[in-house]
Amino acid sequence: MLIIRDMRPEDTAATAQIEAENFSRPWKVSGFLDAVQSVSAVYFVAELDGVVTGYAGMWTALDEGEITNVSVKSSCWGQHIGRQLVEALLEAGRKAGVSSFYLEVRQSNERAISLYRSCGFEEAGLRKNFYEAPTEHAVVMCKR
Repeated sequence: MLIIRDMRPEDTAATAQIEAENFSRPWKVSGFLDAVQSVSAVYFVAELDGVVTGYAGMWTALDEGEITNVSVKSSCWGQHIGRQLVEALLEAGRKAGVSSFYLEVRQSNERAISLYRSCGFEEAGLRKNFYEAPTEHAVVMCKR
């Protein structure tokens, strides 16, 4: 059974491992610890049968939310875990008074762009050469 819950400090090693599996410039455990301990951040994990299989996070300021991370173990892709994590962030943001959500995604990441579109995000612009290793543009997406 899949459970979406708040990320705890003891989850940060598992989230950093998933991050390293999916990103060329991954956050370290310390980055996740900082996020979990911040009052301006909302981070969730997806737990499947007691194992952390994904996570998502957002920083908030006033009525804006910046989604920073959404990642799922590749062995669990296609199970709609990413969608449930994004929906949890959107719901938590709305409860906190967030009215505009933003994120950046690699231009080549069609799977993620499709997910975000299906959650109501629209393309708002392009950040040229935003990503490194490899260098790539970021699509800026917004949901209001």
